[in-house]
Amino acid sequence: MSPRQENYRHLGETMIKKFNRRNIEAVYCDTAEDARKAVLDMIPKGASVTNGGSVTLDECGILEAVRNGEYEFIDRTEASTPEEKRAMYQRQAGADYFLMSTNAFTQDGELVNIDGNGNRVALLIHGPEHVIVVTGMNKLACSTEEAIHRTQNIASPPNCVRLNCKTPCAATGLCGDCHGDGTICCQVVITRHSRHNGRITVVMVGEDLGF
Repeated sequence: MSPRQENYRHLGETMIKKFNRRNIEAVYCDTAEDARKAVLDMIPKGASVTNGGSVTLDECGILEAVRNGEYEFIDRTEASTPEEKRAMYQRQAGADYFLMSTNAFTQDGELVNIDGNGNRVALLIHGPEHVIVVTGMNKLACSTEEAIHRTQNIASPPNCVRLNCKTPCAATGLCGDCHGDGTICCQVVITRHSRHNGRITVVMVGEDLGF
């Protein structure tokens, strides 16, 4: 184990306590493969499962495993028209499990997310019975302010490139504090506590994942 991997493990052990203080369950996995196995172990066969947009989930192989597993997968990509998307969101809100990543998390155990349409953060806040948040340790930030800065300047620019959004950050690589139609920084959500026991579980991974 390299010094970085060992440090990530120590950080993970510390962060579990920070999350638990906020009534958020947490586990630490050394690798993306370990994370994939851990997530699948959390989800009973036959459960309804859906997801928010996430490079991390793809990198861990979690979405592929769920699609091909013994689950009722609610695939948000099947909706194309506004009417279909509205109906799909209602199905997602009633899912047993919602899978997502987070744009950042703080050393004090807060989750920080910024969204465009807000459907991902809405389902984090309320709806699905369980939420599993998978994140690489590279998304750890010292404070809420640093987490927001990280999201706007490190996560959002490549996400806008990936989504083909016509934003200043997609062209310059830096946040332009834009207000155009294509902006994906519309909703800022800080999850500081979970009121519902066992609803949110954070799976930290000792690798650099996502944006």
